[in-house]
Amino acid sequence: MNIHTIANYLNGLGDQGQTGFNFDCYPIDGEVEVVQVNVSGREEIPVFISVTDNQILCISYLWDETEVNPEKRTEMFESMLELNIPMPLSAFAKVDNKYVVYGALSLQSSLNEIEQEVAVLSDNCIEVIDEMVSYLK
Repeated sequence: MNIHTIANYLNGLGDQGQTGFNFDCYPIDGEVEVVQVNVSGREEIPVFISVTDNQILCISYLWDETEVNPEKRTEMFESMLELNIPMPLSAFAKVDNKYVVYGALSLQSSLNEIEQEVAVLSDNCIEVIDEMVSYLK
């Protein structure tokens, strides 16, 4: 699967996608090819997609370590662990100082499956932020 194929597909969906979302995709220059996917109405939480030799990785950045209330940090980790299983198609991670929600797909995934992953990841981010706001400053 090619990152440009994914971006062109999502950009071309308009109102015809199976998820009901509109997507705007922008390539990000860098060592690794990445496309930023903005979900219409949720532009503040974009999904970043990259394609490696063995997976398609979708990541959304939630908040920075400096935004976490230090007194509630351990509680936040407990909540993240509890949310990991019921959160469909996604998991928590930390990249440098940023907390993220991510999902991975097979290189054999269809474009419809990739659209679904982006939509679910976006939904999960909204829910996670609502659930975790009490742990932030």
